[in-house]
Amino acid sequence: MIALMQLLFRYGFLNFQNIPLALNDWQYALLIFATIMIAAGGYVINNIMDQATDNDNKPHQVVVGKSISETKAYNVYFICTVLGVGTGFYLSNVIGKPGFASIFILISATLYLYATSLKQMLLVGNFVVASLLAFSVIIIGIFDLLPIINPNNQVALADLFSILLDYAIFAFTINFIREIVKDLEDVNGDYNQGMNTLPIVLGINRTSKLVLGLSIIPLFMVVFYIRKYFIAYDLYIATFYALISIVAPLIYFAIKIIDAKKSKDFRHLSSVLKLIILFGLLSIAVVTYNILHHA
Repeated sequence: MIALMQLLFRYGFLNFQNIPLALNDWQYALLIFATIMIAAGGYVINNIMDQATDNDNKPHQVVVGKSISETKAYNVYFICTVLGVGTGFYLSNVIGKPGFASIFILISATLYLYATSLKQMLLVGNFVVASLLAFSVIIIGIFDLLPIINPNNQVALADLFSILLDYAIFAFTINFIREIVKDLEDVNGDYNQGMNTLPIVLGINRTSKLVLGLSIIPLFMVVFYIRKYFIAYDLYIATFYALISIVAPLIYFAIKIIDAKKSKDFRHLSSVLKLIILFGLLSIAVVTYNILHHA
């Protein structure tokens, strides 16, 4: 999903803006590679640290300790992280901003800390994961727009960066809610492992009500965005797409969370939110098409 999102923003949006971008095609491919390698490394280290919890919550999906040994998993983590950080270091030098390499080091370190300690702290782990997904949108602007900024294009690039930021906020909000829903799904295993998640502290019913309240936020955000930017500029294709693929599923989610009680209910709702993130990110290509078609 991260790779698809970064491809969409480059080839479904930025390429149509009539501005020279800092990275050429193969360098941008390296940015995607660096991002997904670091994300993959984070996924692996999380699975290594989560073996006991996963054995309780989803024993049939456990990989580390069953399909591959813990030693091999650590090797995969090390290789992915080194490839990601190394590629990020190269790209930072290519755009003449060697200091940007610290971004990749910081993200890798944060993922390691998340897997080993942060996830056990109330809401901190949820915030970290949601932030990292959002940052995979922002990093496009950092590497493709920021290096080419000058007084002549400052306003135009600020607008483009603002759009990237809007999508990053959307991705953060939905993924933050999804992380809480995943905690609801895994409450039994997390409790057995002494985790400190919101459903354990507040209980399933109260957490579900909180999630319902939180789900209203992105719903209002999207409706506001549709009214201010899509309808105001006669982007009816984008409006229809957003109503069907984002607003309707958010309403469905809000209705379903009210009666959700079992692990399978929350698993379903987690999948719904994942689809909302995907459809939300796809909308950038729909909006671009609508603007070109309208013009």
